[in-house]
Parts: sequence; structure tokens; C-alpha cells
Amino acid sequence: MNFLRGVMGGQPAGPQPTGAETIQKLCDRVASSTLLEDRRDAVRALKSLSKKYRLDVGTQAMEHLVHILQTDRSDSDILGYALDTLYNIICNDEEEEQDESEGAAAPVPASGKHKSVPDESAQKQAEDMGVLFTDKFIQDPENVTLLLALLEEFDFHVRWPGVKLLTALLKNQCSQVQGVILVSPMGVSRLMDLLADSREVIRNDGLLLLQQLTKGNAAIQKIVAFESAFERLLDIITEEGSSDGGIVVEDCLLLLVNLLKNNSSNQNFFKEGSYIQKMKPWFEVGDDNSGWSAQKVTNLHLMLQLVRVMVSPVNPPGATSSCQRSMFQCGLLQQLCTILMATGVPADILTETINTVSEVIRGSQINQDYFASVNAPSNPPRPAIVVLLMSMVNERQPFVLRCAVLYCFQCFLYRNQKGQGEIVSTLLPSTIDTNSISAGQLLCGGLFSADSLSNWCAAVALAHALQDNLQQKEQLLRVQLATSMGKPPVSLLQQCTNILSQGDKISRRGSKAQTRVGLLMLLCTWINSCPIAVTHFLHNQDNIPFLTGQISENLGEEERLVQGLCALLLGICIYYNDNSLENYSKEKLKQLIEKRIGKENFVEKLGFITKHELYSRAAQRPQPTFPSQEHMLFDHEFTKLVKDLEGVITKAVHKSSEEEKKEEEVKKTLEQHDSIVTQYKELIREQDAQIQELREQVGTLAARSDTLETTVTQQQAQILQHKDQYNILKLKLGKGEPPGGGQGGGQGGGQCEGVPPMNGPQMEVLLLREELEELWTRHTLLQSQLEERDTLVNTLGSEALSPETSAGSEHSELTQAVLQELEVLKDQVQTQAAEISRLQTERQDLLQRAEAASSARVSSDEGSAAVAELESRLAAQTTETERLKEEVRVLAEGRAGQDQQLASSGSTAAILQAEKSRLETELLESRREQDDLLMLLADQDQKITCLRGRLRDLGETIDDEDDLDPRDPSEEEEEEDD
Repeated sequence: MNFLRGVMGGQPAGPQPTGAETIQKLCDRVASSTLLEDRRDAVRALKSLSKKYRLDVGTQAMEHLVHILQTDRSDSDILGYALDTLYNIICNDEEEEQDESEGAAAPVPASGKHKSVPDESAQKQAEDMGVLFTDKFIQDPENVTLLLALLEEFDFHVRWPGVKLLTALLKNQCSQVQGVILVSPMGVSRLMDLLADSREVIRNDGLLLLQQLTKGNAAIQKIVAFESAFERLLDIITEEGSSDGGIVVEDCLLLLVNLLKNNSSNQNFFKEGSYIQKMKPWFEVGDDNSGWSAQKVTNLHLMLQLVRVMVSPVNPPGATSSCQRSMFQCGLLQQLCTILMATGVPADILTETINTVSEVIRGSQINQDYFASVNAPSNPPRPAIVVLLMSMVNERQPFVLRCAVLYCFQCFLYRNQKGQGEIVSTLLPSTIDTNSISAGQLLCGGLFSADSLSNWCAAVALAHALQDNLQQKEQLLRVQLATSMGKPPVSLLQQCTNILSQGDKISRRGSKAQTRVGLLMLLCTWINSCPIAVTHFLHNQDNIPFLTGQISENLGEEERLVQGLCALLLGICIYYNDNSLENYSKEKLKQLIEKRIGKENFVEKLGFITKHELYSRAAQRPQPTFPSQEHMLFDHEFTKLVKDLEGVITKAVHKSSEEEKKEEEVKKTLEQHDSIVTQYKELIREQDAQIQELREQVGTLAARSDTLETTVTQQQAQILQHKDQYNILKLKLGKGEPPGGGQGGGQGGGQCEGVPPMNGPQMEVLLLREELEELWTRHTLLQSQLEERDTLVNTLGSEALSPETSAGSEHSELTQAVLQELEVLKDQVQTQAAEISRLQTERQDLLQRAEAASSARVSSDEGSAAVAELESRLAAQTTETERLKEEVRVLAEGRAGQDQQLASSGSTAAILQAEKSRLETELLESRREQDDLLMLLADQDQKITCLRGRLRDLGETIDDEDDLDPRDPSEEEEEEDD
């Protein structure tokens, strides 16, 4: 303890130990002390020395400090000292040490951002040292895992230093630490819990930690996003006051930009979670926009950047259009346009707002239409596009603002033929309004002004009004300009070429080269893919000599770009030349190049464009971002045009006249083939329509078939119901007939002779009555035979068996007939099913043939042989279609006949089934009656046997059994009574 007091307290007597010796002794005390209090004091002393002796402490004490973190988890004070010490030796930010005394909470900053020392050499040395110690710490990945586990401690003196230490590690070695955290179980989730900490210091430094953690790692960005990061961050922004908030809002916005930039998965999750709608309140500005604080400007700038991240042109087109649609639907675009037209907005915010609106409307027709309807709050109201163009051609406006307006105009016209037509229409003579300023007047004014930047911006803007729009290129040829009093008007195309050719008025030095580059880009875009514009350009006798003269001269490095653009313009005149002018046909222009310039020299000059360093910079992104006005030479869309035309122009210049003729013949042949293919496509469409009609007919027939099947099923159910009613009626008639009903039935039969013929049910009732009379007759006969002898009993048994056999044989014959009839019905149903299957097979064959014919027609451009084959297939298919129509009609008629036959077969089957049921019932009744008779005979035999026994007992002599027969029945009854 005396040693520690000597280090931290007063000055002891004797020589003072050096810093390295003191640190060595403290490290020994940390490693060897058994008392926690001694180790704590030693670690606290190391913390106090870690700023001044950073290298020595980091070299000697790091292992001991890590060991403290592993073993002394129960004491928060020693953990806090150890973490602070590690942070001091790893962190590269120079700051004054903030001593914290035990038991007293010192004030802490609200954010972990610090100021660096302006000494660059010292800062570089500190950064190298921090990276060195970071590598040493993360050499064992378990150290990072241990640090993540310590962040779960709620104690402020442990969690806050742990957050700062992990942030410093990420700053020094981001990718390595990210890899360790990514594979650590619940590593990212533990860090996300910092945003829910009630202590703002830890929450704010947690934001800084997550900023470093999410840099350039898409996997971690996805995990953080799915840990409800968007919702938490937006809630914090709202709580802190949105754009009026402090630096915490800035940290949240920076983290959101990290999560969404170049991450389509998170962008889609952000959009699907309806978080775009929550951004609208950020941009609600009041009428009084004076006195914006620097923090508010920073916050709003980041908010605009966040919107641009969601609709950036580098994003997938589908995701961008979806976000643009959401921004319009929730009113975010309308809010941005309000800021755009508001007064008192700072220049940098206004510039960024213009860029943001540009990308929100780029390529979205509904957003572009809305932007075209926005008016500035002026008197009289002017369209927002006109107000912005006024700023673009005003040389007193800031350079970045003019670039932003140009970008906005380009995005407004991007894939917007309607907007292009509206801009060009303001230049036409029939639509010019002299009382108001139009976009076309501003563009023409900028195109011919004395400011080279205005010339370039107006030329590029007008070129975008013609981009990929042949109709507007032809319309712009009608524009006439009044140059001076007393002179006839000239066309806009002629005026542009006149300015180019007036070398005495336009110097080839300085900024005037920018004007010539802009005009050449406009002309190239204008006459590209437009033979009429090429003819108008060649009609001026001075244009071609001027171009060949410019290309053939040996100029300096500054003029090489102009020479390349002149070569490009001349190449377009060759490639899209329709040979309508005899003096400037394709062949004569190529001869002119070969004589005055040379083909190789022409191609070399043409290649100067793509070799220019500013060309590759402009080709990277659509937004025109230039460090200065001198670098503003190329437009992004023009670089695409050069890339497409350079190769074809080179081939066109080197082709001979014979090759040109062959190409023209091939083109004509291809056009003929295209026309033939078009005709066949129309025929295919007609046949597709016929096939569709046939499909509809098949569907109608199938529906009718289903309806008929339903009807048959209902009729069968009704038949079964009638059969049950008939059986019940028959049973009632059978039970209600008296024993003498046979005679009554005979009389009834006699009475029916003079009556009119009876219907079917009456005849069946009569037949039933006759059958009942026969049964009663047989029953009476059997009763009379009971009185006969045993011999007669045997005879009666044999006679009873014979009717049973005959009834069985009759039943079997009827059953066999019914089964045969059912087999016939089954065959008919199977035949009908086979017909239906055949119809379906022919329908599938028709579809396959149609598809085969369609594929055959697509390949018809291979030659006349393929055309002939298609014609034969077409004829065959037409014949097949007619045949299928006839078969469908025949099948429909056959189906109707089959339905009728099925109905009649059903009724026949029902009658046979009823007859079968009746016969089965009669057979059962006959068997039941025979069983009763047999039982009566058995009883009679038993009685006779008993009577014989009694007579023997009474002493009567029975000589012959026949003597008993003539007895009176009354005597038998008396004997039975005895």
C-alpha cells in the first residue's frame, strides 16, 4: 500500500522509479495479490497511467487486464477500471482523462464523440498504436466474446466502458471484430439491447457502436434490421424532436443510412413495414424558416439522404419503383415539393431537396405527372419546372444548385415521353405564349447566352427532351429563331451549327470549349436514329466541310475531345443517311473521309471520346456531380449513346459499297420476312381466337353434360321413390284381400270385360289379384290333402317341392335377364365415357397442334422454306379445325341421343328391378307357406301316433291302419278330449 501511495500520492524520499518500472511493479501486484482490494488499487493505478504511458501499459498490462475480466466478474469496480484501461490504450481519440472517484458519479457526456488533436503526425502514430493493440486483443476471439458477455452487466461502471471499448475495437479493425461478433451466439442481439437502456449515455454510445458494427457488412445489417432496429430508431428520432433534435437524431439517421444503403433486403423490409409513411412528419416545415441551426441542417440533410437511399438509381428497378409509389401515396413527395418551393430554406438543404425530388420522380410516370402540376407560390403562379430552369440558366446561382436543377430536369424527362412533348411544344410557333416565360424560351436563352455553363446545361437539358423520342426530334425541326432585325428566321438546328462553325466568335480556349461540347452532344442526340434530321443537317452546305476540317486538323490536347465529337457527328450522318441527297450519300461521305481524313485517322479521333478521363467519371452515375465547372463536359446518357454508336460507326466507315448493297438487300429481305411473319402472327391470333371459341364450346358442352348427369341422377332418385311407393301399394293390396278374394277377383275380372282398357298400374293390380287367387287355391288344396294318409303326406311333400323348384328356376331366369340388361346398360355407359375421352384427347391434340404451329411461325424468318412449311401447316390446321368443329357438333347430337337412351334404359331397369322385387317377395311367401304346411303335417303325424298308442292301451285291436280313416271327425275330437 505504501508503494501505491507513492505512485498516486505524495513524493517519497529517494530516487523516483521510471514509468516503465512503476507499470511493471503494478502488473506484478495485479498478478500476485490475493486480496481483491489490492488488485483493484493496482488496476486503478494502471488506469491513471494508461494515458501518459500508453505504450508501456498496453505492452505489459494487457494480459493481466484480460485475466481480471475473466476472474473478477463479481466486483464491478475492478471490471470498470480494467475496461477503462483497455479503452485508453486501444482508443485513438485524444481527450482529457476524466477521473471517477468511488462512490461519486461524475458527469458524463451525452455522446461518445470526441475531438481529435490537429497534429496529424501524432494522430497517425496514435492510430498505428491503437491498431497494434487491437490486433493483440482480438488475437484470441474469446476476448471479444468475453466483452460481449460483460455488456449484459447492468452496472453503469461496467456496461459503459464495455460499449466504448468495443466501439474502439470496431474502429481499428472493423471486419475482424465483425466476424467474431457475427459467429458469437446472440452477439448482435446483446448489442441491440443497448438501445433499450434507460440511461441515455449508454443508449447514445450504443448508437455509435452499432454505426461501426453495421459498416459494410450486409449480414449484420440484416440481423440488426430484423431485431426491430427500424422501429426503435424511428421512435428515438420522434422522442428527440425529429429534425429539431440534437446529435442523437444525427446518430440514428447515420445508423439508418448504414442499414439501408445498398441493401435491397433491408430496403424491402423498411417499405413493407410501412416505415416510409413515418418519415413524412420529418419534412413538415413552418412558414418561418429563418434561423436554422447547424444541427437542424445536418439532421434534415441526413433525412433527405435517407429518402434518396430508398430510391437510388443503383437499386433494383422494381424496388425503386415500389418505393416511389409509396412515397407518392403517403404524401412524402408532396411534402418535399413544399420544401422545394418554400422561402428561407438554406441553400444546401434546397440543393439536397432538389436532388431528392429528382430521384423520387425519376422513371415514375405518376410522380412525374404530379411534379409537372406543382406551381411556385408566386403571382402569377408559375410551374415549378420553369422556376427551376430560371435558376439553372442564372449564372449568379451556386454551381451545385445549378447542377441539382439540371439533374431534376433530366429525371423529370427520364422515360417520360409525355413530359418531353410538353417541353418541345413550348418551342413550337403555334404554342408560344408571349405573355409568360416557358421552359422552351429559357432553354433557348440559356443555349445562346454568353455563359458557357448555361450553354452546356441548356444543351444537355434539351438533348434529354429528345432522348429516344423520334417524334419530338422531328417536331423540333420546325422551331424557327429570329436572329436579328431584317434577316429571315433560321431553324434551331441551323443556329446550333452556325454557332459551332463561327470560330471567330467562339474561342477554342477556356470555357468556350464547354459550349462547343454541349452543342455537339445536342446535335448527336438530335440526329441519332432520325434520318429526317440527318437530311436537314446535310442540307446546309457548310456543315460537312466544317466537320471534316475540324477532324483533319492537328490540334492540342484540349481540342481532341471536340475532334472526337465531330467525328461522332459525321459518323451518325453516314450511319443514318437515307441517301436522299445525292451529294452527301453514304458512299460519297465515306470517300470524303478517306480522301481528306483517312479512315484510320477518323477512327482514332473517334476513340478520343471514350479515352477521356471525364468520360468514365460521367458514365458511373446519372447525377451530374462535378468538383468544378471546368470538369463539366459529359452527360451520363450521352456516354451510353457513345458506347452504342462507336462500334457501328467504325464498321460503317470501313464497309465497301458492295457490302452496303448486300446489307440493304438483307435488310429488305428481313423486312419482307418480317411482314410475312406479321401476317402469320395475325393468322395465328385469329386461329387462337377460334381455338378459344372451340374451348368455350367444349366448356359449354361439358356444362350441359354435367347438367344432364344431374338430371339423370334426380330422375333415378325419383324412380327409386316411385318404386318404393309401388311396393308399399302392392303390400297394402296383398294384406287387404280376404281368403275368398279369389272369387271376388274372378268376378271383378268378369266385370272388366265391358269396360275400356285399363292403364299400366290397374293392369298390375289385376294381375296381383289373380296371383293371390292362385295362392289361396293352392293353400286350400294343401289343407284338404292334410287329411289323407301318410302316403298322401309324402306325395304332398313331393308336390310341394316341385313348385319350389319351378319357382326357383323361374327366379333364376328372371335374375339372369335382369343381369344381362344391366350389363347392356354398363356397356352403353362405358361407350359414352370412351366417346368423352376421345373428345378430350382430340381437344388436347388441337392445343398441341396450335402450339406447334405457333412455334413454327416464330421461326419463319429463317427463309422461304420455313414459310412454305408454315403455309402447309396452316392449311392442315385449318382443315383439322373444321373437322373438329364437325366432330363437336356430331358428338353433341350423339350425346343428346345417348342421354335419351340412358333415360329409357333407366326406366327399363327400374321396371325390371320392380318385377324382380315382386318375384322375390312371392318366392319368400311361398316358402313360408310350405314351411307352415310341413309343420302342420308333422303335428298331424304326431297326433295319429298318440291316438294309436291310446287305443292300444284301451285294449283295442288295430289290424290295419286304413280302418281308422272312415272315422267321424267328432270321434277324434272326443278321443282327444279323453
